[in-house]
Amino acid sequence: MIQERKKEKIYLIPGLMTDERLWSRLKPFLENEYELIHVSIPHTQDFDEIIDILFNFFEDEKVNLLGFSLGGYIASYFAVTYPNKVNKLFTVASTPGSSTEAEIERRKEKFAIIEKEGFVGLSYEKAKSLVEEENQNDEELIKIIQDMFIDLGKDTFITQLTSTFYRKDLYEELVNIAIPIWFYYSVNDRLLNQKSIKRLLETQHNIKLISRVGTSHNIPLEVPELLSNEIKKWMKV
Repeated sequence: MIQERKKEKIYLIPGLMTDERLWSRLKPFLENEYELIHVSIPHTQDFDEIIDILFNFFEDEKVNLLGFSLGGYIASYFAVTYPNKVNKLFTVASTPGSSTEAEIERRKEKFAIIEKEGFVGLSYEKAKSLVEEENQNDEELIKIIQDMFIDLGKDTFITQLTSTFYRKDLYEELVNIAIPIWFYYSVNDRLLNQKSIKRLLETQHNIKLISRVGTSHNIPLEVPELLSNEIKKWMKV
């Protein structure tokens, strides 16, 4: 009897108001080669508490960690806090920088709107505006984004958005970790901290930056095959 080869694990951390559906289009390109394990973001505003919960969740001695957006920051925070627990790190549509004052003010405005109008989720037009122009006729894609947002709900939105107020800059700590670190992002993603991207582009470090032309933030849903190709290369490092 031929024993089936044990697949190497990749732990996947989603972003703000996203869940396991974020990986639905990526999985078909990877699941034959790897065991993909979705990791929900713990329900707390405290990053130290989040990563301690994750530390207890990870059974392996060392983990391959992939995080999207807020999940990319969480994965990076975990790596700088527990470097001996991480085999390699891959972040998607994410930067290690702190939140800017302008970003924090915009997020506070969102809370004011919820207080005044209630939590209504994402309109079709708002969800559509979050995807690249070439994907704006993809109704399934837009519905996935809407459904994740409304299903996760008001409490999760407030908790996750509030946590971003307390982001510290991880750059100096991250560049001193001796593990493979890859960042994948769209060059015209308006949700990214461009100041942090500029710093990554203009300074020397051990992080591999992979950019694609486009506006997509929801890369795992919009360009899953391209992303999967980079993940496979990363896993072979």
